[in-house]
Amino acid sequence: MDIRNAGFKVAPVDTNLFPGGFNNLNPAFMSLSIHAAMGAVEKICPDAQRLLLIPENHTRNTFYLQNVAVLAHILRQTGLIVRIGTLIPEITQPTTLELPGGGRLTLEPLIRKGDRIGLEGFDPCAVLLNNDLSAGVPDILKGIEQTIMPPLHAGWATRRKSLHFKAYQHVASEFARLVGIDPWLIDPYFDHCGKIDFHQRQGEDCLAEKVGKLLAKIQLKYTEYGIDQPPFVIVKADAGTYGMGIMTVKSPDDVRELNRKQRNKMAVGKEGMDISEVLIQEGVYTFESINEYRARHRRKPQQPRDALCAAGVRRNLCHARPQRQPRRQPEPFLCLRRDRAAGDAGRQHRARRSAQRR
Repeated sequence: MDIRNAGFKVAPVDTNLFPGGFNNLNPAFMSLSIHAAMGAVEKICPDAQRLLLIPENHTRNTFYLQNVAVLAHILRQTGLIVRIGTLIPEITQPTTLELPGGGRLTLEPLIRKGDRIGLEGFDPCAVLLNNDLSAGVPDILKGIEQTIMPPLHAGWATRRKSLHFKAYQHVASEFARLVGIDPWLIDPYFDHCGKIDFHQRQGEDCLAEKVGKLLAKIQLKYTEYGIDQPPFVIVKADAGTYGMGIMTVKSPDDVRELNRKQRNKMAVGKEGMDISEVLIQEGVYTFESINEYRARHRRKPQQPRDALCAAGVRRNLCHARPQRQPRRQPEPFLCLRRDRAAGDAGRQHRARRSAQRR
């Protein structure tokens, strides 16, 4: 989940069921990552021993390939046997790719036998998707009997961002009611526009009208809380990822005055899929920046803090805050003997859990 902190508002702006960036994890947190992966796999498929990982169809994006390599490493340390299959039709035999820093990643073609999917000489218990299925669900994955995580209907072929934020809107409203705050402080306004064609400029007036209404709605809140920043919205594909099909809009005229290059950019998403539905989402400022690898808050946005005070947020949270306790050193999530590999520990842990269930 991507979260923006504007000082006066903290809200999610995106969700992702097929995360990347595992190569950016701090190595000091590796034991925590292994523990989290172990718990997630056991919760969904407790008897899994062999796992098939299916990544995106990238062979040139070395950053993404490094991400896959680290994800596979984390899963192997839980005690699972992990191999990587690919949906790329050009790969018909095991192919090893060189990674920056000397690492390697082997991709193998998928094989379908009846209602099971696997690799040559490898019959997995479960399948982990790191492919968001933007181009649709491939036939080779339909109807298989193994557990697929996340399920096929969670891919962009059927999933919509607007449905995610509609569900979040309900949760945020309930939470805001319980703690006595304005739900807008934790929930971005949004709207949806379907049947749009940026190439043919169809649906342009409808989009511009909804953008204008949403900007006016946000401005009312900015006025209420004394925020002098100009409101803006983000228009992005309702189904898609990778930062494609997205633009920042500060006026309805920005939609009507798109040039040909901008319309072409908004018309096509990942895997070359046409964009016909868009999410219009309130833009949330971020007053956090990175300055020589140190994150710091700018001094300018002081009135947003006043807005929080006016909303009663800080007062309510302070009243609900328990007395501060002395800080204790956290207990390690994963304790390993020096003469035992992490993968061995994971396998023994899983064997004990399996015996307990029996």
